[in-house]
Amino acid sequence: MEGLLTNVDWVEIGWASWDTLVMVGMSLLFSVVIGLPVGVLLFLTGKRQLLEQPVAYAVLSFVVNVLRSVPFIILLIVMIPFTVMLIGTSLGVAGAIPPLVAGGAPFFARLVETSLREVDRGIIEATQAMGATVRQVIFGALLPEALPGIIAGITVTAITLVSYAAMSGVIGGGGLGDLAIRFGYQRFQTDVMVITVALLVIFVQILQMIGDRLVLYFSRR
Repeated sequence: MEGLLTNVDWVEIGWASWDTLVMVGMSLLFSVVIGLPVGVLLFLTGKRQLLEQPVAYAVLSFVVNVLRSVPFIILLIVMIPFTVMLIGTSLGVAGAIPPLVAGGAPFFARLVETSLREVDRGIIEATQAMGATVRQVIFGALLPEALPGIIAGITVTAITLVSYAAMSGVIGGGGLGDLAIRFGYQRFQTDVMVITVALLVIFVQILQMIGDRLVLYFSRR
């Protein structure tokens, strides 16, 4: 234990942990901002829904499925030219965020669509019977009723992004994944690898606990 405490650069681990939190936080924010409206559109343009549009649904669904089907490690590499053009670099925290969003947004969009499909159709029909517009149905009935499911989807997406963020260390994305590869794998520092894994597990447990509490809170309302 004493050797573990003396050989590990705890400052480096602290900064790597912070970088991971920034990557996950920023990518989660953009994933929700992009994925929520996409998920709503997928639901609304689906079969027997308010804005049924088979062509629009097929195109949108195809794009979402393509992005979801590409393994994230490959997506990281494929998006390097786009990331450099957008951010100016493919390295570090900033360089990891675009591929994280590209992987997280379509994933979250499908979770949103699934949550909206679970809303009782009677509630939607009752809202329409009162003369509500499509916008009023979305914001007055659909989203409030699906809120616990959407929060659960955000939690699952956040946890997925933690693993994606760690994976981005393969291309120098920074964070705990990069630290684990540079020190734990390439320099055979097993202690760094163990600490990195432990921190990632702690992050996931905290995210899941917060998500579960929020889902329970909004389910009671």
